[in-house]
Amino acid sequence: MKLRKTVTGVLTALMIFFTSGCESRVRETSDSGNANIVSQTSLSTTESSSENSSENSSESIVESTQESTAEISQNTSQSTTESAENPAPAQMHTAAEIVKQMRVGWNLGNTLDALGGTGLSSETAWGNPVTTKAMIDTVRAGGFNVLRVPVSWGEHLDADYNIDKAWLDRVGQVVDYGIENDMFVILNTHHEEWYMPRESDVSEDLEVLQKLWSQIAERFKDYGEKLLFEGVNEPRLRGTGEEWTGTPEARDIVNRYAETFVRTVRASGGNNAERTLLISPYAASSNPENLTALKVPENAGNIIVSVHAYLPYDFALNVNGTSEYDPNDGSIKWVMDNIKSTFIDRNIPVVITEFGSLNKNNTDARLRCLDDFLNSAKNIGVPCVWWDNGAVWSDGENFGLLNRLDGGWYFPEIVDEIKRIVGV
Repeated sequence: MKLRKTVTGVLTALMIFFTSGCESRVRETSDSGNANIVSQTSLSTTESSSENSSENSSESIVESTQESTAEISQNTSQSTTESAENPAPAQMHTAAEIVKQMRVGWNLGNTLDALGGTGLSSETAWGNPVTTKAMIDTVRAGGFNVLRVPVSWGEHLDADYNIDKAWLDRVGQVVDYGIENDMFVILNTHHEEWYMPRESDVSEDLEVLQKLWSQIAERFKDYGEKLLFEGVNEPRLRGTGEEWTGTPEARDIVNRYAETFVRTVRASGGNNAERTLLISPYAASSNPENLTALKVPENAGNIIVSVHAYLPYDFALNVNGTSEYDPNDGSIKWVMDNIKSTFIDRNIPVVITEFGSLNKNNTDARLRCLDDFLNSAKNIGVPCVWWDNGAVWSDGENFGLLNRLDGGWYFPEIVDEIKRIVGV
C-alpha cells in the first residue's frame, strides 16, 4: 500500500493550537493589476513548529480529553444505531435551494482532521480537546446553521483501504451533533497525504478515493439532505513550485477526482442518489485560471462548488502581515466577481467553505473586514464557513472563535456581527 504518509507521530504531538487546518497559503496576483490575492489553503502538518502560547493550558486539555474519551467509547455504538433515525424528506431540495437555506457556517478545524496519535486519540493530536455535543450546541446557538467537519482518513485505513470502524463511528457521532441541532453538516476528506494530482499517482489516487467514499457513503446513505459530502480538500501539488498555481495536468486530474467521487456516491444507494455534493477547483483556489478549469461532472445531480478565501491576504492570513484592514484593497471584490462570473451566473451554487481573519489584537479591524467580506458574499448568494482551528493567542494562525474548554466565545463581538449580517 502506498498511502503517502508523512512522519507525523512526534511532530504533530507538538503542534498545539497554533496549527491552521488550511495549509500554508501563497499570494496570487490578478492579471488586471488588483491587489495580491491569497491562494487559500491550509498549513500542512510539518510546516509549523512554534511553541504554543495559548492561554488554555495543556493540562486542562489533557483533563478534558480524559473525561471525554470515556463518553466517546460509551456513546459511539449508540450513535451508530441512532444515526439512521434521521430520515430524508420525501423529496430532497436541490443544491441551489439548500444553499439558500444556509446562513453562515463554522469549521471544526484541527480536530478530526489532525494527524498523529493512534486510533481515536488522533482527535486531540493537535491540542484541541475532544469534541462534545455541548460545543456544537454553542455553535448552533451562536447563529451558525452549517457545520463543516474536516476529517483525515488516511491514517485510519488498513492495507486494503478499509476504514477503522471505531474511527468511522466517532465521525458519525460528531456528524450527529450537528444533525441533532438541525444544522447542515459538510463531511469531507482533509489533510490527506495519499492524493497528489500528478499522472504517476492518479491511478492509485482514484482507487483509494473510490474505496474510501464507498464506505463513507454506505455508512451515511440513510441520512437526510442536511448531510452533504465534500470529496477532497485543496487538492494540489504539495511541496512543488506549482503547489498553489497548479498546472493543466493537475487541474485535469482534480476534475477526475471529482468524477470518481460523484460517481461513487451516486451509485451507493439510499439518499446518496440525490444528496448534495461539493467539489473543488485545484487547491480550492479563487484564482480565475483554477476556477474556470473546474468541470462539473455530467449527470452529477445536486452539486455545490467549494472555494476557500482568506482576504485580504496580508490582513486575514499572513502572520507577518498587517493588522490594519484596507477597505480599498480590492481583493474581496475581485474574488467575488470571479466567483459570480464563473459559477453563479451559470446557475452553479457556491459555498466559501473556509474564510476568516487572524487575531492580531485588532478586533475592530477584523469587524470591518468581516462586514465587507460577508456582505459581498451575501450579495452574490454565497454562504461562508468560518475556519476555526482553536488557536487564539499562539505564534501561528489564530482563527479561534469558540472556547472549546470553557464554552462561550473568545470574540463575542465577531459572532454578534456575523449574526447581524446574515440576519439571524
